[in-house]
Amino acid sequence: MSSCLSSSSSSSGSWNSTKAWIVHGIVAGVAVAAAIGARAYLGPTRKFRSRVVGIIPARYASSRFQGKPLVQILGKPMIQRTWERAKLASTLDHVVVATDDEKIRECCRSFGADVIMTSESCQNGTERCSEAIEKLEKKYDIVVNIQGDEPLIEPEIIDGIVKALQAAPDAVFSTAVTSLKLEDAMDPNRVKCVVNNSGYAIYFSRGLIPFNKSGKANPQFPYLLHLGIQSYDTKFLKIYPELQPTPLQLEEDLEQLKVLENGYKMKVIKVDHEAHGVDTPEDVEKIESLMRERNLS
Repeated sequence: MSSCLSSSSSSSGSWNSTKAWIVHGIVAGVAVAAAIGARAYLGPTRKFRSRVVGIIPARYASSRFQGKPLVQILGKPMIQRTWERAKLASTLDHVVVATDDEKIRECCRSFGADVIMTSESCQNGTERCSEAIEKLEKKYDIVVNIQGDEPLIEPEIIDGIVKALQAAPDAVFSTAVTSLKLEDAMDPNRVKCVVNNSGYAIYFSRGLIPFNKSGKANPQFPYLLHLGIQSYDTKFLKIYPELQPTPLQLEEDLEQLKVLENGYKMKVIKVDHEAHGVDTPEDVEKIESLMRERNLS
């Protein structure tokens, strides 16, 4: 469930919170012929995308941490903590959980969350969001894929990527990164990102990128960590499952690479956020210790 710059921008947002800040210009991309009709909905006459839904994909059968959404973090299931944080985002009109598991559905309903049941065949969170949006009664212009294993996600980051996408009528995708800690440089569970000078994502990897010839991480280089949270134009999200899996996506097991390999460009913002994702059972104790330090209940 987890999975990623900085330069000047004419479309920088400004919010009261110092937790999130946009540092790149809005960028957009149109896929090549494989995009299956994408050009039909891209163009300068598109209306402002005001209706936004946040979807938290959650599956029980994770290969790295089975039952992760239901793990208790200081007395609450992790999925509940993520949902509560997402509800604080001012740009979201609605927040739902998308799952294929009855235990997760019952848990979410117990604390008041709306739940959409999706297929077990979904390969990743993006496909689960794509299926869920088709089952929602209301229509939305933007879908935010909120990683369920980031129980301390800042609502300002959610608002940041939404506003970045709203400000670019021809963009179809936005995501966020933050500074990578040196101790996480070689951790394959911490996805890294590199971008060009215009703020387009060049690549995402579980390995350290860029990688120098010394074979060691450079303490002076500003490596970037992908936070996993992503927002999509709804019409783009609907064609995403039709795009065929790509070699880089399959090798790295990163869904963002299918988007890049099919010719789309991504808007990326850098935010000031200390990532606290839960990828393994050992991460739970770290999260709880941090929450105690910060007096978070």
